[in-house]
Amino acid sequence: MKNLDVIIDHQSGFCFGVVYAIHLAEEILNETGSLYCLGDIVHNDAEIDRLRKKGLKIITHAELKNLRNEQVLIRAHGEPPSTYALAMENNLNLVDASCPVVLKLQNRVKQTADQNKKIFIYGKRGHAEVEGLIGQVESDVVVFQDLNELDPENIPDEISLYSQTTKSTEKFYQIYQELVAKGIDVELNDTTCRQVSNRDLQLREFAKTVNVVLFVSGQKSSNGKVLFEVCKATNNRSYFLSSPDEVCESWFQPNEKIGICGATSTPMWLMEEVRERVLSC
Repeated sequence: MKNLDVIIDHQSGFCFGVVYAIHLAEEILNETGSLYCLGDIVHNDAEIDRLRKKGLKIITHAELKNLRNEQVLIRAHGEPPSTYALAMENNLNLVDASCPVVLKLQNRVKQTADQNKKIFIYGKRGHAEVEGLIGQVESDVVVFQDLNELDPENIPDEISLYSQTTKSTEKFYQIYQELVAKGIDVELNDTTCRQVSNRDLQLREFAKTVNVVLFVSGQKSSNGKVLFEVCKATNNRSYFLSSPDEVCESWFQPNEKIGICGATSTPMWLMEEVRERVLSC
């Protein structure tokens, strides 16, 4: 035994939007034993497996088209208007767990489009939240993760800049300043979720207090990848893992302090299982 001191960052784990979605899902599953969910309710395979055992059925948008007379959960990421229109056609009962922060963002994007302004979104194309935003408007929307992806000559003189809610606030403002420096008139819409974006600073401080950081996250989580890099930049002895089975004893020296943290899609029960595994080293 290496006599390790193991602590969990209790500010890690599900954001309130994910907590609400899972709470709704569990309520229905406890009552009926069955519920469809459009896309992964959370980007964490362990949590999805737990809910699948309760009766949750994950479906794609293609599968939704063939579904009739069923109950379907809309996850926290939100959906475009076309999904709600399809639900009406197919007599589907939608249980809407869209995050209020996302719904507010969708509304603002639509209002901007109604004013015929050119919309740029700092986010990941293909991400459920971003696809929901694009679906709010009929005009073209530019989605990017880095300014290097954009052709400077094709950026309009005036744009309206938004951010995917889970992106870094620091990087968002850096992008804004660089665009302004290029002479572009930027209407700034700060739409990052502070509960998520503030974890950058929280994790930096947490990573400084321990010898080793174990960052627990699903492989599909965009938020997890970003936050792990925050830990890694602060503490080089940071390791990414998705399950307790991935813990490696060689990462630790005797009597060290080990910190466990995770993404907004990481359940606390999974971080606790990782803690028990580390304590057995």
